[in-house]
Amino acid sequence: MASKRLGVIGGSGFYQMKGLERVEQIELDTPFGRPSDPYFLGRVDETEVVFLSRHGRGHRLLPSEINYRANIYGLKQLGVEYLVSISSAGSMREDLAPGDLIVPNQFIDRTFRRPSSFFGNGIVGHVSLADPVCGPLSRELVAATRATGASVKDGGAYLCIEGPQFSSRAESNLYRSWGVDVISMTAMQEARLAREAEICFATLVLVTDYDCWHQSVAAVDIAEILRVMKLNVEVAQRAIVNLAARIATLSRDCPCPHALEGAIITDPAVIPPKTAADLDLIVGKYLKRR
Repeated sequence: MASKRLGVIGGSGFYQMKGLERVEQIELDTPFGRPSDPYFLGRVDETEVVFLSRHGRGHRLLPSEINYRANIYGLKQLGVEYLVSISSAGSMREDLAPGDLIVPNQFIDRTFRRPSSFFGNGIVGHVSLADPVCGPLSRELVAATRATGASVKDGGAYLCIEGPQFSSRAESNLYRSWGVDVISMTAMQEARLAREAEICFATLVLVTDYDCWHQSVAAVDIAEILRVMKLNVEVAQRAIVNLAARIATLSRDCPCPHALEGAIITDPAVIPPKTAADLDLIVGKYLKRR
């Protein structure tokens, strides 16, 4: 049986984690440009794991500067079937404290400067994001995280803002009124593009602060965020090792591998040849049927 491939987008430390063997560095180019960083391919038991540093090593890229399309396209090129996004976030709930973890199952998008679709340039497609994460993968991620001994909230809403500034107090209280659980700046585009690429997607969020709505804090403190995040990185690494073992026997009987079925509405005869070639990896099997 062929090895499963699990993709992980997070910080630089993940490809140096315990349990990861035979690590090799892979440089890729894509029709959408260069990814944030080289990919690192290793193995945890029977599962191959591909890591990408979202902001680049040394944290060089603002959330709005990340080439999300190149990052996800590159993972597709490498045969990734399951993708976990690791990110830090502010809590918008009293009972979700710094140091806690959450696996959200919904998103609200408040970004406005980022390409978030592979479609365009002569081809139109509309995928469903009613359920923006893969249910089976999210359940396995929750179980894998709990197996580390950590407490993790199963489900919730992730609000993605443009940044790079944190929210004003008025914004923070407005967002709280929407009933969201966490606020961050990166995972929304990854969820959108993974769905278009027919990759199963889930996200593990490390809560680092209370944003600025909470009366106990004067404002969001980046030094405190980094301190709490460092404490949670080891838990997240162990969760990924556990998840890699769990997905070795997981079947992809969810809707994700067929997300583009019926989604492309453009007549193949009018799609520009370059666009068709650039997207062949993602849409080619559907265009050939028509």
